[in-house]
Amino acid sequence: MTDPAKVRRHAERIRELVASVVRSQIKDPRLGMITITDARITADLRDATVFYTVLGDAAAQSSTAAALESAKGLLRSTVGKALGLRHSPTLTFVLDDVQDQVKHIDDLLAAARNADAEVQRLAASAKYAGEPQPYRLEDEVEDAEAETEDAGTEDEPRGGDRP
Repeated sequence: MTDPAKVRRHAERIRELVASVVRSQIKDPRLGMITITDARITADLRDATVFYTVLGDAAAQSSTAAALESAKGLLRSTVGKALGLRHSPTLTFVLDDVQDQVKHIDDLLAAARNADAEVQRLAASAKYAGEPQPYRLEDEVEDAEAETEDAGTEDEPRGGDRP
């Protein structure tokens, strides 16, 4: 097994190496405004995935993907020599769609804010279904008991009034 810290260091080194080679050695005109965002490598150090973003539209993204695929051999040999591993890791390039995910999350948050505002607007004009104070208070209980005692003495026949 490989140490996770070692794998993490190799992944960071691969990211730095690919970024520097793309910036300085690859002269492909199809290569757009590219940023290498992340690199991940398997625990056996054989396969590396490099994530990148491209500034521009879908055409710029597809042309940059083609340029990276054509430069994969140069990048792999540079990474292999710099890392000093027995086997050079194979490189796979993946377009990092962080911007699309950020936009989607922002849209969801805006929809949640609008729904919360609507709920608050409805709650401000809402009224209780029953009485405003549904519970009996102590003063009201004593008054109600006193009224029933007064009403109960009038309705009961007196002991001397029996036939």
